Amino acid sequence: MAIDNIKAYSHLSDEDILEIGRRLDAIKEEFEADLGEQDVRYIKTLIRVQRWIEIAGRGALFFSNRKPFWIAGVSLLSLSKILENLEIGHNVMHGQWDWMNDPEIHSTTWEWDNVCPSSQWMHTHNFAHHKYTNILGMDTDVGYGVLRVTRDRKWTPLHTFQPVINLTLASLFEWAVGFYDVELGKVAAGRAEWKEISPKFWESARKAGTQGLRDYVLYPALTGPNFKHTVTANATANLVRSIWAYAVIFCGHFPDEAETFTKEQWKNETHEEWYLRQMLGSANFHGGKILTILSGNLNYQIEHHLFPDMPSNRLASIGERVRAICNDFDLPYNTDSFPAQLFKVQKTLLKLTLPNKYLAADRDNAPEVRSNVAFAKYPEVAEKLWVGANEEGHRAGLRTALPLLQKLRPTVKEAILNFSGRTPEWRAKVAVSA
Repeated sequence: MAIDNIKAYSHLSDEDILEIGRRLDAIKEEFEADLGEQDVRYIKTLIRVQRWIEIAGRGALFFSNRKPFWIAGVSLLSLSKILENLEIGHNVMHGQWDWMNDPEIHSTTWEWDNVCPSSQWMHTHNFAHHKYTNILGMDTDVGYGVLRVTRDRKWTPLHTFQPVINLTLASLFEWAVGFYDVELGKVAAGRAEWKEISPKFWESARKAGTQGLRDYVLYPALTGPNFKHTVTANATANLVRSIWAYAVIFCGHFPDEAETFTKEQWKNETHEEWYLRQMLGSANFHGGKILTILSGNLNYQIEHHLFPDMPSNRLASIGERVRAICNDFDLPYNTDSFPAQLFKVQKTLLKLTLPNKYLAADRDNAPEVRSNVAFAKYPEVAEKLWVGANEEGHRAGLRTALPLLQKLRPTVKEAILNFSGRTPEWRAKVAVSA
């Protein structure tokens, strides 16, 4: 189950949590005070490069009847769309560059190359997701309304088809995002009237129409006899962009040890505990500079969630400081390689196609969900931990606890036996009857 007491779960004292908040506030103030010409140069250069890449891709498609040019056009357009959506559009709409007071690079004026209207994205993402990160029933990004990513979501027969739904979502991620804030599901469930959501629906429909007209009519028409080749190239580039965005976003939110929380935890949450929730509810993945730029610096998802309006080019440096805080307070810093995090996400999605009764791990101590209740269930772990620092200044908190809890989880063999019904009790019964 989800965490309902973040202080108890993290094994931090009130003073510890206040100190973490003070340090993070200081980091934010320090980096904001240092913003200047190098940051302006970074974003303007990036926008200029992205636009030239798009022009080159569009140019290649004038010869798209030849396979090498088609491949080149798809590759360049895919790269252009990824850069525009992740490192530019997403971050500009977060207000990361508003301090420049440049009307062309501002959250209030930027409209990105995506089916989703920027105003709707800023509501569902900037406000709802970043404020209520991983709070069940409040952050709709937890599973995006269609995927079961935690055992706290009740299993239904529909989840049997989760692998197919997952693949469809990845392939059509742009379109899912485009109508996400419309919340058509509420109308289908009888929790909202059509007239309530129709303004957003038609806004999304107009944006989708504009995108479709541009990508599948106007630009292909410019290439004359290569119209069909250009249509397929644009569709492929959009597909690549959708799958990549899906992978980056899911790796930052749903790998093992990315925590979820209850509404009870949120109700009396302090500013400092909000910081702590972001640190425990997000995950990073590491790679080189190219991966960092292509992921929109969202491989530093923890830092992005702590400081969503901080320019993305500063997150790597901030990450070193955040990791140091985690070390000082014996907190986990959830990071792994990109393939490893993606594998963990897909493993969870596949596993949760099953009802809870077929899952061997304890619901308070599973890779995809944990809670503070686990420490009451497993006193052999709790007795090795303490809150805050001891007299020698040593800590034994959450980072110490997680490997101990992990050792108590069933092995793969035990999980298979549980799924098949051949539990130790079953085997003992068979042995007696034999």
